Amino acid sequence: MTETAPVRYAYLGPEGTFTEAALRTLPGVAQAELRPSATVPAALDAVRMAEADGALVPIENSVEGAVPVTLDELAGGHLQIIREVLLRVSFVLMARPGTQLEDCKRITTHPHAAAQCRRWLAEHLPQATVLPASSTAAAAAAVAEGASEFDAAIAPSLAAEKYGLAMLATEIEDTQDAVTRFVLAARPAPPPPPTGSDKTSIVAFIRDDHPGALLEILDEFAVRGVNLTRIESRPTGDGIGRYCFSIDCEGHVNEARVGEALMGLRRVCADVLFLGSYPRADGARIALRTGTTDAAFEAAAAWLAALKQGH
Repeated sequence: MTETAPVRYAYLGPEGTFTEAALRTLPGVAQAELRPSATVPAALDAVRMAEADGALVPIENSVEGAVPVTLDELAGGHLQIIREVLLRVSFVLMARPGTQLEDCKRITTHPHAAAQCRRWLAEHLPQATVLPASSTAAAAAAVAEGASEFDAAIAPSLAAEKYGLAMLATEIEDTQDAVTRFVLAARPAPPPPPTGSDKTSIVAFIRDDHPGALLEILDEFAVRGVNLTRIESRPTGDGIGRYCFSIDCEGHVNEARVGEALMGLRRVCADVLFLGSYPRADGARIALRTGTTDAAFEAAAAWLAALKQGH
């Protein structure tokens, strides 16, 4: 599958979510068929079952941290990340036309959104009750449908446009620099060539719970000069103390330092699941330490080969 190509995108819905807003930043999306899914597992299963060519799902937020359901679903295998999207998160208080700010006594939104707007709500609507919804867009839809128990919703501006709601207040998030990272998952295929600004994602399953198990994993990256950008522990479901580690690192599997790190992990771990090498959304170039370039690895291999031949 090529980056220009998916003609069918699944995404975490309903319409009007931040995920849809992120999806609409991808090239070629205007010609694609967009399919909202009720849950992250449903979006990713659509790819696994060839009902969609790619699925965009949230994986982490700069305020709330990782999205556990996405990490767990990716650890289930049969998927590969082909790109990432970063989207600044900005929330809007929206209601049916004619509603005034002081009328908003019962507000609905996703719990993560409520957490990111806590101070604004305490200052401007201290008497309001915030009720949970399955997503910010679902909250907006419920208000638009005239659900009597809700006066307003907190959601992205796209939801106000989708559902015909009036925006009573914008940029109500407590942290103006909040960013959500999304990943586009497809069925497994050879990764694209390195760009010099790449990430590689894996899941490492420890062989057994013992002192230094995590250090063994970290050492494989550290001794080869590979920087980690994210590491999360997740239970495998096989019993207490059984964990895997979801890891993002700088670099591409085709680069010697990353490839050798993965081989090292394969020796010390029960299993290593490769989730893809793909371009970084921020385009940041990777500064390599001395001795960690491909040329340095090739020179070391040539030196060892000469030793074996008695030179």
